[in-house]
Amino acid sequence: MLALKELLEYQKVDGELRKIEQEIAGSEERKKYMQAKKFMESAREKLEAQDKRAVEFKAMRDRLIERCEESSKAIDEYSELDEMLEGGGDISFYKKNAQAMVERIRALKNELNTLLTDINNATEEYKKLKEQTISMQKQFKEYSEKFKEVKGSRADEAGEISQKLEKLGKKIPADTLEKYLQKRKERIFPVLVPLTGGGCVCGMGLSLAQQGKLDGGNVIECEHCRRFIYKPE
Repeated sequence: MLALKELLEYQKVDGELRKIEQEIAGSEERKKYMQAKKFMESAREKLEAQDKRAVEFKAMRDRLIERCEESSKAIDEYSELDEMLEGGGDISFYKKNAQAMVERIRALKNELNTLLTDINNATEEYKKLKEQTISMQKQFKEYSEKFKEVKGSRADEAGEISQKLEKLGKKIPADTLEKYLQKRKERIFPVLVPLTGGGCVCGMGLSLAQQGKLDGGNVIECEHCRRFIYKPE
């Protein structure tokens, strides 16, 4: 890799920027902000699930109403039972039908009670979720502003370092810098590490042939941690 010296200097300055980024990321304001943000995202999903359940409850209610109406019509048919019997109707047949209707009505009652319990539970869950969401919305807004203030307080410092990096970057071949920045995006840091004990700092050993490739300022990529390994002068 060309411009090893310049790239190491670039990494040194980049480490200062990374330290600021880590301090901001580890701030209490960001933690509270991220907690509120995560809750708001999950609350949205839960509310959508509640809406879906409401639709399901409505469909169940409509089906029960329809079945109740059917049972009601069947019961109405027995309003003229005396006349049916006088006309020679089979009383055992009517008793069986009546018993079946009783069972259906009992089943409908159980389903209605279950549905009512589910609706009450869902209503309580919705109330709690709504209260939590309102409270978290306030926290989200509050810590969103505080997090902005934290980032703003380090903006000048980070800006100066970024300017230094821009100047240093001009001394490094574009393809080499691109590879470095890609590693950085992948949260690999440090990107360049010295040959240590015949291998990488992650513990991955290098053969003698691989170590020989490091002569002359060249680097090789670690097969394990994907950092670039160089041989110190």
